[in-house]
This record gives sequence, C-alpha cells and structure tokens, in this order.
Amino acid sequence: MAGETRMKFFRSSFFTLVVMALLTACGGTPTDTDTDTNMNTNLRVILTNPSFATDIQEIFDRIGCATSDCHGGANRGGLGLASADASYANLVDIPAFAVNNPSIGLDRVEPNDHLASYLWLKVSGTTAGPQMPQGLPPLDPIDQTNIMNWINTGALEN
Repeated sequence: MAGETRMKFFRSSFFTLVVMALLTACGGTPTDTDTDTNMNTNLRVILTNPSFATDIQEIFDRIGCATSDCHGGANRGGLGLASADASYANLVDIPAFAVNNPSIGLDRVEPNDHLASYLWLKVSGTTAGPQMPQGLPPLDPIDQTNIMNWINTGALEN
C-alpha cells in the first residue's frame, strides 16, 4: 500500500511539474537562462521590442564593451559606449567607418534595417574584419536577436 501511495505522489508531482512548465511557456515568462562571468544566474529572454537603455546598453555593459579597455573610455573606433546616452548618440544614423575601409557606406545603426547596420554585421560576424566583441566569444543568440529586434523596431532611444 505504501508503494502505491508513493507512486501516486510521484505521478501527481510529475503531472504538476509538466502543467507548470506548459503554463510558464505559454504565459510569456522567460524561457532561457544564462550564467554570466561572475557565475550569477540571470534570466535573459528574447524581446520583441527591447529598450535601448535597459536591454541593449545592458549587453554592452555586461560583455565589457563599455569598459575603458574597449569602447567605454578611449572611444576606440570613434565609438563611445560608456553610457546609454553616449552609446545611442554614437550609434544611430552615424556613418560607420573601418580602419582598412574608411568609407563603407553604412550607418552604425540604420533604424528598421539590421542588415544595413554595421553594428549588426559586426556582432553577427557577417562582415569583413573581426567579429565583435573582439577577443571574446561571440554574443549568444539571445543578445544578437535583441540587438536585431531593437534595430528593426526603429532603434528607438527608449
């Protein structure tokens, strides 16, 4: 009898977990976790309409693009990413250039067109030259998609 009761308990628990997982997936709650370099577990999701100040600048900060060793202090490549205000002012509708090709004919960010945005080409690795962030692993699909979605929804300063 005790074994039968335990089996019912396990079946009931399993059913509850399955239902909770389905409700969570359907309810629009975060579906992916990632661990940052400090071993903190952060819930990160793909957003259909990311905020620049909250979501995109967070990527620059978390990955290290906004540090003084990269685009945060020395404005490497003429691109300062130390704050959301500076980042936005240095990205949207600003002509891009490269050391070996000063006139590449693209803006750093072309609102509503990620394929015409140099930022996207650099972080996705679909352009000549080193993929950004240089010397680090490429951005994961969540970060890449959020950058793409921000660009494609107008690259708003929000």
